[in-house]
Amino acid sequence: MSGNVLLVEDDDAIAQLTKMYLEAEGYQVSVISDGSQALDMIKRTQPDLIILDLMLPGKSGVDICRETREFYQGMIIILTASEDEMSEVSLLKLGADDYMTKPIRGHILVARIEALLRRYHFGNHSQPTSVFNDAYGIVINGENHTAYYQQKPLELTQSEFEILQVLIEHAGTTVSREHCCQVARGIEYCSNNRSIDMRVSSLRKKLIQAEVFSAAIKTVRNQGYKLVGSQA
Repeated sequence: MSGNVLLVEDDDAIAQLTKMYLEAEGYQVSVISDGSQALDMIKRTQPDLIILDLMLPGKSGVDICRETREFYQGMIIILTASEDEMSEVSLLKLGADDYMTKPIRGHILVARIEALLRRYHFGNHSQPTSVFNDAYGIVINGENHTAYYQQKPLELTQSEFEILQVLIEHAGTTVSREHCCQVARGIEYCSNNRSIDMRVSSLRKKLIQAEVFSAAIKTVRNQGYKLVGSQA
């Protein structure tokens, strides 16, 4: 698999080793070390995937990730110095599709990238559905990946939108955890993987915060999730 990767990393040794490893695997890699240059570079090059360090000069990786998600639909992998630097939930809320802790192991990084790009290309080339779908007062636009309730936009990450979209498309019926993993970019299905549960939990909180009281996401034990009306 190949693609264009933008690596935003201020540690020269890590950046060069990562670049050499990915190029050996067939990827085209651009490297920048100053966070203040990242947004312009992303807008200009529109990479297939961004590898983004959290601690950067000029602008932090947190701010870059958050602002990038306002215009960028591709994949973002966050690099953290330790698992305690930011929780997985916090990173997902920022809009990251995956994260890795340093030191980076090349073969693991390549495997993560390949998984993310498979999700991305699967989503882009899957059979298109109706642009607009709605259930229980929630309306989604599949073309520009936006969701609304009572004409007010819902502030969702890409993965949250994708989960909501599949729940709306199957409103009233149970969607398996495996299916949710397949549509939520960056999650490889595993029965013990709680990433999908955290994303669903975050989506529930977003709906409550937006005062969406006409619908609820119900957990169906040992099966998956179901979008139901508030009276169901």
